[in-house]
This record gives sequence, C-alpha cells and structure tokens, in this order.
Amino acid sequence: MPQKRTKGESASGAVIIKKYANRRLYNTATSSYVTLDDLRKMVQEDVDFVVVDAKTNDDLTRSVLTQIIVDEESRGQNLLPISFLRQIIAMYEDNMRWTLPQYLETAMGWYSQHQQEVQKQVNTSFGGIMPPALEEMQRQQMAMFDKAVSMFNPLTGAMKTENAEEPPTPAQSDDDLSDLRQQIAALQNAVESLAKKG
Repeated sequence: MPQKRTKGESASGAVIIKKYANRRLYNTATSSYVTLDDLRKMVQEDVDFVVVDAKTNDDLTRSVLTQIIVDEESRGQNLLPISFLRQIIAMYEDNMRWTLPQYLETAMGWYSQHQQEVQKQVNTSFGGIMPPALEEMQRQQMAMFDKAVSMFNPLTGAMKTENAEEPPTPAQSDDDLSDLRQQIAALQNAVESLAKKG
C-alpha cells in the first residue's frame, strides 16, 4: 500500500515552496510565507525542499539556492575564492563541463564526512575544543586531499599531459577521458567507504 503523502510534500518527500510573481515564497507544509533566510536555515537543518513557480510549476530550486549563496557572499562570508568563481564561469563553455557536477558533489561529500569525523573526535576526546595538534593534522589531511584532487582537475577542462608543448592526439584524449571516469569512480568509492565507517 503506497504511503500517504503529507500535505505540502512532493513525491520525493521534499517540502514544496511556492514562489509567486511578487517574489514571495510560500511554505506549503507550514502554510506560511518564508524568506531566503528561512530557506537557508532549512538547508542547515537538512530539511529537503523544492521551490516551484506558483503559476507554471517550473522547478526554481537551483536559482533560489544560488541566490542564497550570493546573499551569503555579499554579507562577507566569502567561502568561494574568486579564482574558483572564474573557473566555474569558464566551465559553462567547456566541453568537459559534464564532469564538474559529479566532481563537486563527490568532493563536497568527502569534505563533509571529514569534517563530521573531526568534530566527532573533538567532542568525544577534547570536550569540543580542538587542540593545536589536531588542527595541524586536519590541515595536513586537507593538503593531502588538495594534492590528490590537483591530479584530477576538471576545472581546467582537460587532464594535464606530460608534455604540454605537444597537442594531445585523439588516442590520448580517449585515454584521458577513460582515466577521468576511473578517477571519478575512485573518488565516489572513497566517499562511500568513509560514510560506511562513520
């Protein structure tokens, strides 16, 4: 017997937020108007939601989440380096852009899992205060991750060849694409292994 859907939830169980022409946002689960700041808090509380156009029912979730990031950046949070933003913009015209969403999702999954593990250790062993030695260990781990990621950098639009002066041949391009797929799979497996250990 199919499970009855709660009022204000999508088929996937996400809360439905309706966006009206006047830019107002309406939470159908609580029957109340909300702000971008309310949606930001929902994200932090891990509440899944989708934003849809109240008239056309088009999915606006991506643009609304992007607006929340823009607002946070304008408040001086500055989590996104300028070089990263430039690379993201450049990727829209890159023929390897299909790798970026999967790469970012895998990398952020790893980072989130790593942060949770560190925080768990700190709370268990040090009463919530991170000692300098653990901070240094965390920096070293992140440096190792950055080094591993630099070997596979889809933001550049292509794998680096050993001889940069010679253009890659079609065979080299096929090999690079195969390597790229293998490295994405390896990153995903690493994240899944960390999640199982947690």
